Amino acid sequence: MLVELRGRSQLTMPAEIIKAIGACEGDKFEVVQKDGGIFLCPVVVYPKSKMEQLAKIAKEASENKVNMKTYDDVSDMFADMGIDIDNV
Repeated sequence: MLVELRGRSQLTMPAEIIKAIGACEGDKFEVVQKDGGIFLCPVVVYPKSKMEQLAKIAKEASENKVNMKTYDDVSDMFADMGIDIDNV
């Protein structure tokens, strides 16, 4: 598919590509230039305060891992949390 570089360095992505990757207006992408090509990687950006909270939770979990339940399958872990990953 061809796209055209417009003023202010803008590209318009074809709708079928946007739909195929599940992107929508406002989504963020990391732009990577490699070997003469440009690659767009969808990313999620979290506020620093939320990342600090997650780091604290991870640290506490690591310190208490003796009492933690282990899982052989990630879907079992999410099910224990009440999350149905098939409907996310």
